[in-house]
Amino acid sequence: MERLTPRVRGVWLGLAIVRAAIFGGLIVGGTIALFRTDLWPAAPAALLPAAAVIAVSLAIVRIYIAWQRYGVWRFDLRDDDLYIERGVFTRTKTVVPYVRVQHVDSRRSPLERTVGLATVVVYTAGSRSSDVAIPGLTPARAEELQESLRQLAIESAGEDAV
Repeated sequence: MERLTPRVRGVWLGLAIVRAAIFGGLIVGGTIALFRTDLWPAAPAALLPAAAVIAVSLAIVRIYIAWQRYGVWRFDLRDDDLYIERGVFTRTKTVVPYVRVQHVDSRRSPLERTVGLATVVVYTAGSRSSDVAIPGLTPARAEELQESLRQLAIESAGEDAV
């Protein structure tokens, strides 16, 4: 089983911190606005510290999830399929038979380009969850994986998916 590049953990932690700061700012800012506008004249004095504790607690949970996410994300190119394991609380195991692969893309967002990462997206035949993404790859590994998946899909084109 192959793991993702460790740099993706930093990206996920950074995104978790930014999202937690935005959400925490909304919670604490909303509470401050509640006090300053007298929308709730009888608001308890402990409301603002409680909002701060909630914001910090949510930030800790988000950071923990981002940290753990890296440890459980794995994928493997097996003989007949692509196998992916992921999920911190709910473990998801995805099996994509090569015969179901329609096409494979490589994607690099501005953030991924900044830290030297790429994502491979595998599009499959089907309606529900018809694409699977493998994030946190080096650009060279993403290209190699994209080409490998393309070759495996071509080789299995004549087989039955079931």
